[in-house]
Amino acid sequence: MSMWAPPRLLELAGQSLLRNEALAIAALEELPTELFPPLFTVAYAERRSKTLKAMVQSWPFACLPLGSLMKEWQPHQENFQAALNGLDVLLAQEVRPRWKLQVLDLRKNAHRDFWTTWGKQPLAPVEVLIDLCLKEGSRDKLLASLIEKVKQKKGLLHLCCKKLKIFSVPMQNIKMILKMVQLDSVQDLEVNCTWKLSTLGKFAPHLGQMGNLRRLLLSHIHMSSYTSLEQEEHCVSQFTSQFLSLHHLQELYLDSISFLKALIILFFPRSLKSPLETLSITNCLLSESDLTHLSQCPNISQLKDLGLSGVNLTCVSFEPLQVLLERTSTTLQDLDLDECGIMDSQFTAILPALSHCSQLTTFSFCGNPISMAMLENLLLHTIGLSKLSHVMYPAPLESYEDVEGTLHLGRLAYLHAKLKQMLRDLGRPGMVWFSANPCPHCGDRTFYDPEPILCPCYMPA
Repeated sequence: MSMWAPPRLLELAGQSLLRNEALAIAALEELPTELFPPLFTVAYAERRSKTLKAMVQSWPFACLPLGSLMKEWQPHQENFQAALNGLDVLLAQEVRPRWKLQVLDLRKNAHRDFWTTWGKQPLAPVEVLIDLCLKEGSRDKLLASLIEKVKQKKGLLHLCCKKLKIFSVPMQNIKMILKMVQLDSVQDLEVNCTWKLSTLGKFAPHLGQMGNLRRLLLSHIHMSSYTSLEQEEHCVSQFTSQFLSLHHLQELYLDSISFLKALIILFFPRSLKSPLETLSITNCLLSESDLTHLSQCPNISQLKDLGLSGVNLTCVSFEPLQVLLERTSTTLQDLDLDECGIMDSQFTAILPALSHCSQLTTFSFCGNPISMAMLENLLLHTIGLSKLSHVMYPAPLESYEDVEGTLHLGRLAYLHAKLKQMLRDLGRPGMVWFSANPCPHCGDRTFYDPEPILCPCYMPA
């Protein structure tokens, strides 16, 4: 005893459309390609000769496997003749805008799955879009219920995450959650963890699956004091090898990481499909050889943003930085050299290259021991950069009262006004130059443009 199978929705739709055969024929020009097979099947079963003839003329595939359909439904002479008549009309046309039919296949055992495939398309999974922030101690009931639902639906529900932030969370918890996420949906990843290098190695396979990643931030990842050089190189190699899968990576932020040297040697020389647009290396140890390697890498030739804030460059030759600026002179828009320990002699070395950065819009170099004469020299070298609109500079050495870093606000105001006057005299009054300096007592920055915006330490009691 066989069970009755109810008609599929596509079959019901075809039957409804064919109740008005003239309307069905008129609709063929606008009918989506994927609806032709199920509609043709219904028309064949109901012996709609006029519709079959018209559908042969408009058939959107290279092959019409009529033989397998004749085997399924028994050959009807009128159906077969209708198909031949349609073919005859098609061959007589001089203009055939939608003609794709090349083969009329009457073999009964060929293309046996063609007609059933179109009627039994697999269900497309439903996507749930969410931004994830994984923190230790935070219990997210929504995320927990979502993960449970994804497990239950077994592929019918996809958890997609565009932005993913990971803080101090046990690695087993991270693995459990990421196992449920479509990792190729992640475009923005921040890892703010005090991880050891070995932990980063365990995370590496997940990174390799994020093929659409565009922005990556790594912060506070250190190697254990017990890690040997061989172990360090293995962990870094394991991690950086995953970068080869990040074909769309555009922004890379590295903050306070201990394996920068190995990363520069192992990753940066490798070519990405498209060069990086943003490179920010902050609060890291960067040697002269590291900077030399960096300046020669193919991945940085089209940088728009370069940040080296908090990287001590006092004892480093500035020739590699000069090369780096020259290589990015036609694309660089934002340059951050805050708190790098740069002195006058080093600044002099990069001025020629800096003056060629034609797209530069913002330049910040606060927290460096620079003289007023150097600031004036910098202004003269950059006045011709038409797109440069904002320069944030340190208080010149002449504005300090003592070696403890106490600012003489009157002197600073005078020197600031002098720079402003130079901008007016040189025809660039709209270029904004302002000073920002950390307070020696609390560390907060004090801004000066044109009057100081003082931190509470300077306020009268």
